[in-house]
Amino acid sequence: MTETLRARAEIDLAALRANVRSLRAHAPGAAFMAVVKADAYGHGMVPCARAAVDAGATWVGTATPEEALALRAAGIGGRVMCWLWTPGGPWREGVEADLDMSVSGMWALREVVSAARDAGRTARIQLKADTGLGRNGCMPADWPELVSQARQAEAEGLVRVTGIWSHFACADEPGDPSIAAQLTLFREMVAAAEERGIRPEVRHIANSPGTLTLPETHFDLVRPGIAMYGISPVPQVGTPEDFGLRPVMTLSASLALVKHAPGGHGVSYGHQYVTPGETTLGLVPLGYGDGIPRHASGTGPVLVGGKLRKVAGRVAMDQFVVDLGGDEPAVGSEAVLFGPGDRGEPTAEDWARASGTIAYEIVTRIGSRVPRVHVNERPDD
Repeated sequence: MTETLRARAEIDLAALRANVRSLRAHAPGAAFMAVVKADAYGHGMVPCARAAVDAGATWVGTATPEEALALRAAGIGGRVMCWLWTPGGPWREGVEADLDMSVSGMWALREVVSAARDAGRTARIQLKADTGLGRNGCMPADWPELVSQARQAEAEGLVRVTGIWSHFACADEPGDPSIAAQLTLFREMVAAAEERGIRPEVRHIANSPGTLTLPETHFDLVRPGIAMYGISPVPQVGTPEDFGLRPVMTLSASLALVKHAPGGHGVSYGHQYVTPGETTLGLVPLGYGDGIPRHASGTGPVLVGGKLRKVAGRVAMDQFVVDLGGDEPAVGSEAVLFGPGDRGEPTAEDWARASGTIAYEIVTRIGSRVPRVHVNERPDD
C-alpha cells in the first residue's frame, strides 16, 4: 500500500537540469556556479547540487561553510565555494576539504592563513569587494591592505587567491543607477588587485537577474540562485517561461476534512472570515509551522478540484481552511498551493503577491515537516 503524505513538496530535477542549461545559454562565455544555499532555496541541497552538476555546472556555491562541508560529505566533488564566515569558523576543515572560501576582511584572512599553516596545505580563497551593497565584502578604503596581505600570504604558499567577486544591490531593478556604479567600482577594484600581482581564476558579480538581463556583468563566472529553481528574479520584466525556465517545486497537501457549514459560520482564529451562506469547507493540513505565510490569510490561492480557492480566514500554525462553495471533493483530495502553473494551479509568484513578499521567500521557507519528493533524478539521456 502506497503511503499517502499529509503534504509534499515535489521537486522536478529534470526541470532543474533544463533550467541550468537555459541559464548557461544566457551566459555562454562564463563558467556556471549553481547556488544551493539554504537547502537549495528549500528544494533539497544535495539532490539539486548533483542535478546541476549533471547539467553542466562547474561550481557549486553555498552561504555557510557547514553547507559546503555537507556537500563534500555527500560526495560532491569539484569546486565548492562558501562565503558567510564568522570568527572561529571551520577554516581548517574548509582548507582540508578544498573549499574556495570567501574573505571580506583582515580578520578572515588571518584566520584562514592560520588554518592553512595548521593543515600544512594551501588554502583557496576569494576576495569579496563591497562595491555598494553594504553587506559582506571589503570596503574600497580597506581593499589595498587586504589585497596586499593576501598577496603576501600567496607568496608564502599559504593561500591561492582563486577569485575576486562582489554582489549587486539592485540587479532586479533594471536601469537602477547603482548597477552601473557597482560595475564600474568592481572593475576598478579588480584592476587594483591585479596591479598588485593577484591573478584570479574567476571574477564574478552576476546573480540571477544579472545572468538573465545584464550580459556585461558575466565576466568569468555567473552565480544563478533562484532562477535555477525556475522562478523569475525580475517578475516585472518576464515570467519564468519568458526566460526559458520552469518552476521546480510543486507544493500540495491532502484535504484532511470536508464538511458542511451554515451561513454566518466563523472560520479560524478571530473569525476574520464568516461564511456568506451555506457552503462546504476544506481543511488543508499546512500552516505557518510549515512555512505557509500567515500574511496570506484571506488571500493565498489554492487549487482544489480544478477550481481556484482562497485561504478562508487566518492561516494557523498547522492548518488553514478553504471555502469550497458547496463542492464536495473527497477527503484526501489534492490541494495544490503552487507549482509550474500547467494545471491552472497558482505559482510561487502568486503566493508572493498574496503575501506581500518575494517568491524567493515562499519556496525557501517551506519547512522540514514537508517531505521533499525528488522526481526525475536520472539525468536526461
